[in-house]
Amino acid sequence: MTRFRPCIDLHNNQVKQIIGGTLTANSADLETNFISPHPASHFARLYRDAGLVGGHVIMLGPGSEEAAKAALSAWPSGLQLGGGINEQNAADWLSFGAEKASPPAPASASQHNKQGADICISLPQVILTSYLFPAGSFSMDRLQAVLAAVGGDKEKVVLDLSCRRRGGSWFVAMDKWQTVTDMEITLATIQLLEPFCSEFLVHAADHEGLQAGIDEALVRQLSRWCSIPVTYAGGAKGVADLSRVRELSKGAVDLTIGSALDIFGGSGATLQECCDWNNSDENLPNPLKRMWED
Repeated sequence: MTRFRPCIDLHNNQVKQIIGGTLTANSADLETNFISPHPASHFARLYRDAGLVGGHVIMLGPGSEEAAKAALSAWPSGLQLGGGINEQNAADWLSFGAEKASPPAPASASQHNKQGADICISLPQVILTSYLFPAGSFSMDRLQAVLAAVGGDKEKVVLDLSCRRRGGSWFVAMDKWQTVTDMEITLATIQLLEPFCSEFLVHAADHEGLQAGIDEALVRQLSRWCSIPVTYAGGAKGVADLSRVRELSKGAVDLTIGSALDIFGGSGATLQECCDWNNSDENLPNPLKRMWED
């Protein structure tokens, strides 16, 4: 069923919540909802202690490598990492994230992992986006090269299909969501990519950071197209959006709540409420693949 997935967004080595459309090459354009006084490792420990797995750490541009390493060290084998991943560094990042034995599960973890049988995530994982789109066009050769670099284990690979809407369609966006590629997200695209990854991460860049509501049409389509796990992010206002995503996707899509979350200065939801959601009776395990009726 639909689960809350946490995030840590890094910009210039700080944890920030950024309005997606403002992240350009010109730093004067940047608009943030939140800049944390705490390091990335603080949030990783919060997620570790809550038993939250499969959250994503995204390096939004260069200069956040140390913060990313600190987060991975704080929650080893508990996080996904994206931002600047390529065939040269993917294996190194995986090794770094896995080099320490996972700490004993905190007392609260079993409570928050009540639905654990539904969590089939092989962590750590690397998240790929921009590297796969030289000059804005998708490269299967690059995807296969990264997969080979991690031993051919697709369970270690997450594909970020973060996108911008163009008319009634969605196209993958790269370079901090500023460059729209030629890859339209469709059933055919999903079927092309699924053999090479374990799950998808999709930020609706036009909604990111605005807390103005999710892209319901995109959530619905992702649930119909994807046969592997998929996490949607962008525009969530609170816990009610978890219910809405579950309704739209029949439980097939997970949701990240960022700027609305209390730990990021928001007032729409608390981290504890999101953990309680994951632990609710309504979210007990169900098979990932749902049957759809016309």
